[in-house]
Amino acid sequence: MQGHASTGEDRQREFELGDDEFRFLTEFLSSQTGIVLSQHKRQMVCGRLVKRLRALHLTSFADYCDLLRGSDSESEVEHVVNAITTNITHFFRESHHFDFLRDQVLIPRVAERPRRSRVRIWSAGCSSGEEPHSIAMVVADVLKPSEGWDVLILATDIDTNVLQRGSAGIYSAESAETIPETYRKRFLRRVPGAADKVQVADEVRQLIRFKQLNLHHKWPMKGPFDVIFCRNVAIYFDKPTQRQLFNRYADLLAIGGFLYLGHAESLIGASDRFEVADKTVYRRVK
Repeated sequence: MQGHASTGEDRQREFELGDDEFRFLTEFLSSQTGIVLSQHKRQMVCGRLVKRLRALHLTSFADYCDLLRGSDSESEVEHVVNAITTNITHFFRESHHFDFLRDQVLIPRVAERPRRSRVRIWSAGCSSGEEPHSIAMVVADVLKPSEGWDVLILATDIDTNVLQRGSAGIYSAESAETIPETYRKRFLRRVPGAADKVQVADEVRQLIRFKQLNLHHKWPMKGPFDVIFCRNVAIYFDKPTQRQLFNRYADLLAIGGFLYLGHAESLIGASDRFEVADKTVYRRVK
């Protein structure tokens, strides 16, 4: 019995995340993604990465750190990023943002003369796709295909797992309850054989391109974008990284284009290239 108890204690210890290992992992994630993890995230990091240790048949976090230090660590980077990144989202989150998109961005474009038919919107940190699909529903409602609009919504995330879910456009019927009723009736379809599932209609999904992108790396897009949604992403970065990110967004936005941030985020002290347009919506001015 004593030997059994000792084995259990050893097993518990082998998955403890020591100071050196936690320091290495936070520095590794920061260098790879720009994400800054404070000490109070230690248990979260430990809990999420234990599954990777078991999948790789490793016996300690020290072994896992050695793997990430190795020359063949590139294939593991995707797994560690997918494990650590948080994906909390829902349809029409912060609904006033979508009202602003409809009333202050899209409807005025319809009334413009001469009309600019090209519309480009970027959902950065799109998670499992609820945000870009919400954007696309508003776009599909306002901009009629028969009027010759050239629309593309780019949806990017660092996590490849959530991108696959977003691209499929299949969600639980319960999660779709936050979609306005008129949009639910028009843009959702029942999934055959799955009463609790719905799929976003083709006319909405065809407006979106899902792509994997690390915001910390070089961006292949040239712009200009009319609108960029980057909500609840910058909160994971330190101030210097935020300033760099917002400056890069300004470079890709058209003058007068809009940047949407999350309710807990602000451009105060982070960029002077925007002015406040609405609650956590900013207009590029320079």
